[in-house]
Amino acid sequence: MTERDLNKAALRGEPSYVWRDGQKRRLAMIAKFAETRMQGAVLENGCGVGMYVEKMHELGADAIGLEFDFERANDAKNHATKIINAAGEFLPLPASTFDLILSHEVIEHVQDDRAAVREMTRVLKRGGRMIIFCPNRSYPFETHGVFWRGKYYFGNKPLVNYLPRKWRDKLAPHVRVYSKNDLQKLFEGLPIKFVERTVIFGAYDNLIARFGAFGKFIRAALQWLESTPLKVFGLSHFWVIEKE
Repeated sequence: MTERDLNKAALRGEPSYVWRDGQKRRLAMIAKFAETRMQGAVLENGCGVGMYVEKMHELGADAIGLEFDFERANDAKNHATKIINAAGEFLPLPASTFDLILSHEVIEHVQDDRAAVREMTRVLKRGGRMIIFCPNRSYPFETHGVFWRGKYYFGNKPLVNYLPRKWRDKLAPHVRVYSKNDLQKLFEGLPIKFVERTVIFGAYDNLIARFGAFGKFIRAALQWLESTPLKVFGLSHFWVIEKE
């Protein structure tokens, strides 16, 4: 990565550029909890280069992607025709527009996550659902890299998220991480109900590409933990919220 790319990765995260098992698994989870809403009006709030927008369109959605970064919004037009370049905290969209909203590993990067959640609730129809993936503080690695002595170090950094919040945020001021309570506070006072709140592990496609069968064994073992209390150490929160 160039220095410019590293700076963007620090601020915005890295979107999905290649469609692999991890993305397929998450799309299946989205479709399961979307139910018939997938055939309605769908917004991906923070669409990166548009891969999920494209795949949801293939499943029957009238899908729109919203992306804050101008270059990524332009790239997303290679995958989908309906792309808006705007901020998630100030959605340029009417209230009660969407049957389904996807926020995939995005709210940790916005300036005001509470405002972003409030805006998603505003533009969701009554009975519509919001699906959120976001980083779990109990995961043993900070996946967005850290800053040390003014320099950014990209990649997975162990145990950073287990530090006291003050120290953790000095190392990773560019990205939030959430406990269950942190995430729940974002929805206080909003007209919603929780449909699903769990934690999932990743698909570890890079590990499989490097180690083959051993990588697949690791993935299977970690994903099996999702059915046990040890899921609290998973990679991401997976929440489904319905507007009342």
